[in-house]
Amino acid sequence: MIRVYCLYRVSTIGQVEKNDIPMQRQACQAFAAEKGWQIVEEFSERGVSGYKQSAEQREALQEIKRAALQKRFDVLLVFMFDRLGRRDDETPFVVEWFVKNGVKVWSVVEGEQRFDDHIDKLLNYIRFWQSSGESLKTSIRTKARMDQLFQEYGFVGGTAPYGYQLCRMGRISRRGHELYDLIIDPVASRVVKKIFDLYCIAREPAS
Repeated sequence: MIRVYCLYRVSTIGQVEKNDIPMQRQACQAFAAEKGWQIVEEFSERGVSGYKQSAEQREALQEIKRAALQKRFDVLLVFMFDRLGRRDDETPFVVEWFVKNGVKVWSVVEGEQRFDDHIDKLLNYIRFWQSSGESLKTSIRTKARMDQLFQEYGFVGGTAPYGYQLCRMGRISRRGHELYDLIIDPVASRVVKKIFDLYCIAREPAS
Protein backbone atom coordinates (compact mmCIF):
# COMPACT_ATOMS: atom_id res chain seq x y z
CA MET A 1 0.00 0.00 0.00
CA ILE A 2 1.27 3.46 -0.96
CA ARG A 3 1.32 5.61 2.18
CA VAL A 4 0.42 9.27 1.64
CA TYR A 5 0.95 12.46 3.60
CA CYS A 6 -1.21 15.40 2.51
CA LEU A 7 -0.44 19.07 3.02
CA TYR A 8 -3.14 21.73 2.74
CA ARG A 9 -2.33 25.44 3.00
CA VAL A 10 -4.12 28.77 2.72
CA SER A 11 -2.43 32.15 3.08
CA THR A 12 -5.12 33.92 5.10
CA ILE A 13 -7.44 32.90 7.93
CA GLY A 14 -10.32 34.27 5.85
CA GLN A 15 -9.92 31.31 3.49
CA VAL A 16 -10.48 28.81 6.31
CA GLU A 17 -13.95 27.28 6.62
CA LYS A 18 -14.83 26.09 10.13
CA ASN A 19 -11.14 25.56 10.95
CA ASP A 20 -10.73 23.43 7.83
CA ILE A 21 -9.53 23.69 4.24
CA PRO A 22 -12.24 21.55 2.62
CA MET A 23 -11.63 22.15 -1.08
CA GLN A 24 -8.01 21.01 -0.98
CA ARG A 25 -8.79 18.18 1.43
CA GLN A 26 -11.64 16.79 -0.68
CA ALA A 27 -9.64 17.00 -3.89
CA CYS A 28 -6.64 15.20 -2.38
CA GLN A 29 -8.78 12.52 -0.76
CA ALA A 30 -10.58 11.82 -4.04
CA PHE A 31 -7.29 11.74 -5.95
CA ALA A 32 -5.70 9.31 -3.48
CA ALA A 33 -8.76 7.05 -3.55
CA GLU A 34 -8.66 6.94 -7.35
CA LYS A 35 -4.98 5.92 -7.23
CA GLY A 36 -5.63 3.31 -4.55
CA TRP A 37 -3.34 5.13 -2.10
CA GLN A 38 -3.85 5.31 1.66
CA ILE A 39 -3.72 8.71 3.35
CA VAL A 40 -2.04 8.20 6.71
CA GLU A 41 -1.54 11.82 7.79
CA GLU A 42 -3.02 15.19 6.85
CA PHE A 43 -1.50 18.56 7.72
CA SER A 44 -3.27 21.93 7.46
CA GLU A 45 -1.51 25.29 7.46
CA ARG A 46 -4.09 27.98 8.13
CA GLY A 47 -3.09 31.57 7.45
CA VAL A 48 0.46 30.61 6.43
CA SER A 49 2.06 32.51 3.57
CA GLY A 50 4.12 30.36 1.25
CA TYR A 51 5.90 33.50 0.06
CA LYS A 52 6.61 35.42 3.26
CA GLN A 53 7.45 32.43 5.46
CA SER A 54 10.43 30.20 4.80
CA ALA A 55 10.25 26.42 4.98
CA GLU A 56 12.15 26.48 8.28
CA GLN A 57 9.43 28.68 9.82
CA ARG A 58 6.62 26.29 8.88
CA GLU A 59 6.12 23.67 11.59
CA ALA A 60 3.96 21.37 9.46
CA LEU A 61 6.49 21.24 6.65
CA GLN A 62 9.31 20.55 9.10
CA GLU A 63 7.33 17.72 10.68
CA ILE A 64 6.72 16.22 7.24
CA LYS A 65 10.45 16.40 6.46
CA ARG A 66 11.28 14.58 9.70
CA ALA A 67 8.76 11.88 8.83
CA ALA A 68 10.33 11.56 5.37
CA LEU A 69 13.72 10.83 6.94
CA GLN A 70 12.05 8.15 9.08
CA LYS A 71 10.50 6.55 5.94
CA ARG A 72 6.99 6.88 7.35
CA PHE A 73 5.33 7.65 4.01
CA ASP A 74 5.87 7.25 0.27
CA VAL A 75 4.04 10.16 -1.38
CA LEU A 76 3.59 13.81 -0.43
CA LEU A 77 0.33 14.97 -2.02
CA VAL A 78 -0.85 18.58 -2.39
CA PHE A 79 -3.64 20.19 -4.36
CA MET A 80 -1.16 22.33 -6.33
CA PHE A 81 2.60 22.54 -5.97
CA ASP A 82 2.43 26.16 -4.78
CA ARG A 83 0.88 24.83 -1.55
CA LEU A 84 4.44 23.74 -0.73
CA GLY A 85 5.58 27.34 -1.07
CA ARG A 86 6.01 30.25 -3.45
CA ARG A 87 9.67 31.14 -2.95
CA ASP A 88 11.73 30.74 -6.10
CA ASP A 89 14.97 30.68 -4.10
CA GLU A 90 13.80 27.88 -1.80
CA THR A 91 10.70 25.87 -2.73
CA PRO A 92 12.13 24.12 -5.85
CA PHE A 93 14.88 22.73 -3.62
CA VAL A 94 12.36 21.65 -0.97
CA VAL A 95 10.55 19.58 -3.60
CA GLU A 96 13.83 18.13 -4.85
CA TRP A 97 14.86 17.32 -1.25
CA PHE A 98 11.79 15.10 -0.78
CA VAL A 99 12.42 13.25 -4.04
CA LYS A 100 16.09 12.70 -3.17
CA ASN A 101 14.97 11.25 0.17
CA GLY A 102 12.70 8.69 -1.45
CA VAL A 103 9.38 10.54 -1.31
CA LYS A 104 7.42 11.10 -4.50
CA VAL A 105 5.79 14.54 -4.71
CA TRP A 106 2.40 14.72 -6.40
CA SER A 107 -0.09 17.48 -7.13
CA VAL A 108 -3.74 16.78 -7.85
CA VAL A 109 -3.69 19.37 -10.63
CA GLU A 110 -0.15 19.05 -12.03
CA GLY A 111 0.74 15.40 -11.51
CA GLU A 112 4.10 14.10 -10.28
CA GLN A 113 7.20 16.25 -10.05
CA ARG A 114 10.09 14.15 -11.29
CA PHE A 115 13.81 14.82 -11.54
CA ASP A 116 14.87 12.37 -14.22
CA ASP A 117 16.78 14.94 -16.25
CA HIS A 118 17.78 18.61 -16.46
CA ILE A 119 14.48 19.54 -18.13
CA ASP A 120 12.58 18.28 -15.07
CA LYS A 121 14.76 20.43 -12.82
CA LEU A 122 14.26 23.47 -15.05
CA LEU A 123 10.48 23.05 -15.13
CA ASN A 124 10.46 22.65 -11.36
CA TYR A 125 12.33 25.94 -10.94
CA ILE A 126 10.20 27.79 -13.52
CA ARG A 127 7.02 26.71 -11.73
CA PHE A 128 8.04 28.34 -8.45
CA TRP A 129 9.62 31.32 -10.18
CA GLN A 130 6.16 32.00 -11.63
CA SER A 131 4.49 31.46 -8.24
CA SER A 132 6.92 33.86 -6.60
CA GLY A 133 6.15 36.50 -9.21
CA GLU A 134 2.40 36.04 -8.73
CA SER A 135 2.78 36.52 -4.98
CA LEU A 136 4.80 39.67 -5.48
CA LYS A 137 2.24 41.11 -7.91
CA THR A 138 -0.59 40.25 -5.52
CA SER A 139 1.25 42.04 -2.72
CA ILE A 140 1.73 45.13 -4.89
CA ARG A 141 -1.95 45.18 -5.94
CA THR A 142 -3.11 44.76 -2.34
CA LYS A 143 -0.89 47.58 -1.09
CA ALA A 144 -2.06 49.89 -3.89
CA ARG A 145 -5.71 49.15 -3.08
CA MET A 146 -5.18 49.71 0.64
CA ASP A 147 -3.53 53.05 -0.14
CA GLN A 148 -6.54 54.00 -2.27
CA LEU A 149 -8.96 53.04 0.49
CA PHE A 150 -6.94 55.01 3.03
CA GLN A 151 -7.04 58.12 0.82
CA GLU A 152 -10.79 57.70 0.39
CA TYR A 153 -11.90 56.60 3.85
CA GLY A 154 -9.00 57.16 6.24
CA PHE A 155 -8.84 54.26 8.67
CA VAL A 156 -9.39 51.01 6.72
CA GLY A 157 -9.72 48.46 9.49
CA GLY A 158 -7.80 46.42 12.02
CA THR A 159 -6.66 47.27 15.53
CA ALA A 160 -6.20 50.92 16.43
CA PRO A 161 -2.53 51.89 16.90
CA TYR A 162 -1.47 52.52 20.48
CA GLY A 163 -2.33 56.10 21.39
CA TYR A 164 -5.57 56.08 19.40
CA GLN A 165 -9.04 54.64 19.76
CA LEU A 166 -11.78 53.80 17.28
CA CYS A 167 -14.85 56.00 17.10
CA ARG A 168 -17.89 56.15 14.84
CA MET A 169 -18.20 59.66 13.43
CA GLY A 170 -21.13 59.08 11.10
CA ARG A 171 -19.17 58.38 7.91
CA ILE A 172 -20.71 55.79 5.58
CA SER A 173 -18.92 53.74 2.93
CA ARG A 174 -20.18 53.31 -0.62
CA ARG A 175 -21.60 49.96 0.42
CA GLY A 176 -23.59 51.53 3.23
CA HIS A 177 -21.38 50.43 6.11
CA GLU A 178 -20.64 52.81 8.97
CA LEU A 179 -16.92 53.54 9.14
CA TYR A 180 -14.62 54.03 12.09
CA ASP A 181 -12.30 56.99 12.57
CA LEU A 182 -9.18 57.17 14.67
CA ILE A 183 -9.20 59.67 17.51
CA ILE A 184 -6.49 60.33 20.08
CA ASP A 185 -6.78 58.32 23.29
CA PRO A 186 -6.24 60.95 26.02
CA VAL A 187 -4.71 58.46 28.48
CA ALA A 188 -2.47 56.52 26.12
CA SER A 189 -1.36 59.70 24.36
CA ARG A 190 0.31 60.90 27.58
CA VAL A 191 2.35 57.69 27.64
CA VAL A 192 3.35 58.20 24.00
CA LYS A 193 4.39 61.78 24.76
CA LYS A 194 6.46 60.62 27.74
CA ILE A 195 8.21 57.99 25.61
CA PHE A 196 8.99 60.62 22.97
CA ASP A 197 10.35 63.04 25.56
CA LEU A 198 12.62 60.34 27.02
CA TYR A 199 13.80 59.44 23.55
CA CYS A 200 14.69 63.06 22.82
CA ILE A 201 16.61 63.32 26.11
CA ALA A 202 18.52 60.13 25.32
CA ARG A 203 19.46 61.51 21.90
CA GLU A 204 20.83 64.78 23.29
CA PRO A 205 24.62 64.98 23.06
CA ALA A 206 26.46 64.86 26.36
CA SER A 207 27.71 68.31 27.48
